[in-house]
Amino acid sequence: MKVKKDILFPYIKENVKEYLQTHWEEEECQEDVGLLRRQAEEDSHLEGAVPIPAVSDNGAADLQQVIQAVVDNVCWQMSLDRKTTALKQLQGHIWRAAFTAGRMKAEFFEDVVPAVRKWREAGMKVYIYSSGSVEAQKLLFGHSTEGDILELFDGHFDTKIGHKVESESYRKIADSIGCSTNNILFLTDVTLEASAAEEADVHVAVVVRPGNAGLTDDEKTYYSLITSFSELDLPASP
Repeated sequence: MKVKKDILFPYIKENVKEYLQTHWEEEECQEDVGLLRRQAEEDSHLEGAVPIPAVSDNGAADLQQVIQAVVDNVCWQMSLDRKTTALKQLQGHIWRAAFTAGRMKAEFFEDVVPAVRKWREAGMKVYIYSSGSVEAQKLLFGHSTEGDILELFDGHFDTKIGHKVESESYRKIADSIGCSTNNILFLTDVTLEASAAEEADVHVAVVVRPGNAGLTDDEKTYYSLITSFSELDLPASP
């Protein structure tokens, strides 16, 4: 399930500094920064990694330096399209502030909601599995240009159940929803995720959308490709 990326992620880069300055003293924000700092320590061996120092007693100037380090770390992680829990948690909280303030609405490709409604009417269950946190997912589907569409989904999963490029994650999801893996169809635009799902005996279709990473000729030949959810002809549930 893909919301338009050109809205969500630029918003983070443009607003993360303002968000940190506004919410810095709040416990939730400090927890987010603590997670990012621990992640930065784990990443210290990576080229270009941005450390996040602790705040000393040197006053406002020092605080602004720490906030800038958090901003730089977030932008560095995003430039590498990383899916760390620390990054996704802060992003989710920034989006929550934006959605609840009415500064932002999630916009979906026009084929998505009609297709999901059709699947539901046919008796199928629909779940979201995203590298974005469950909290962020619920914000998106609860504050969309289509209104609150949370009722269309039977459940949500994020990287707490495992990363999307690990086949075991898909087995865990199948166990969680009480379904065999070969009765699940997974839609993704990332072939590494598609490969991991296939390893778990999950059916896969790769969604080709504007702005997505290009596919190799071998990938185009190997995978079932769709450009719209409306192209899926799924059997009704018994």
